[in-house]
Amino acid sequence: MIKPMSESKAVIFGCSGLSLTAEEKAFYRAEKPWGFILFGRNIGTEDQIRALVAELRDTIDNPDAPVLIDQEGGRVQRIKAPLAPAYPNAALLGALYSQDRETGLRAAWLMSRLHAIDLMKFGINVDCLPVLDVPIEGSHDVIGNRAYGFDPHLVAAMGQAAADGLKAGGVLPVMKHIPGHGRAFADSHLALPTVDTSLDELMSSDFVPFQALKHELMAMSAHVVYSALDADHPATTSAKIIRTVIRESIGFQGLLLSDDVSMNALSGTITDRTKAIVAGGCDIVLHCNGIMSEMVDVARHVVPLAGQALQRATRVTMAFADAEPADEQALRAEFAALIPTA
Repeated sequence: MIKPMSESKAVIFGCSGLSLTAEEKAFYRAEKPWGFILFGRNIGTEDQIRALVAELRDTIDNPDAPVLIDQEGGRVQRIKAPLAPAYPNAALLGALYSQDRETGLRAAWLMSRLHAIDLMKFGINVDCLPVLDVPIEGSHDVIGNRAYGFDPHLVAAMGQAAADGLKAGGVLPVMKHIPGHGRAFADSHLALPTVDTSLDELMSSDFVPFQALKHELMAMSAHVVYSALDADHPATTSAKIIRTVIRESIGFQGLLLSDDVSMNALSGTITDRTKAIVAGGCDIVLHCNGIMSEMVDVARHVVPLAGQALQRATRVTMAFADAEPADEQALRAEFAALIPTA
């Protein structure tokens, strides 16, 4: 039975450690975030992860609450060996595609299907994947080999295969970082990147993968200024970009999550950033670091889901489904056989 979300606040929170403190439990119960996100600091043992996921959901009395993680493969993989295999980065899968299209697509689907098997063992039901950014030569390696390649059509095809693999395993994807982080020459965790590329060129390259996957249910914004679109605000806080580019030109009508409000690409206090994200039109504010004082500030300035944001969030919740039957060992053997050919 899917619980109604009319009381859920438009926010996703992280937590500080391997289990919840009494303060965290009381805070989540009072504030009712829509979902949660896990990071490496939250990963210990199999039993501990399962217990933490259950504990998070219990605080908001919702056994189906979204629990997110960044499980891409390569250098962005929160659950590591021996709890989950060490998976290759997206660029290696893209190299397979360049050699043989069907092999590449199969590898992308398989890796995501295996991610889903790994994550569902712990009750984690959302993976912040696929990365649909299209890098250019010389851009910052904050994306780098997390991208499938430099061709937007390759990225779109591989991203769709990855998203489909997750969904086959009962895990929902979050495409990132809309409308594109690949051209950034700075790491948005540390500073605000500015992209000076024309709208026409962005439309023919960076936006292509997001437009191809516009039917997916969730996307995460880019903390990037596109000077040709809005010279004063990064996409995350730009009402103009969210309305005219993400919603209209790209055509994405799903649930739009901000990238992490704590990242230093955004300026001002946590309160300032939260207000700007809400005013810009993101449906959900994402706060990741688990610092209680910051979470309290964020919670003061987000409201319960309502209107279109509630409709989009409800579509996400209604889309959670059981995994399709699969032979895990056969899938792992098939994937392992593909990787040495890259």
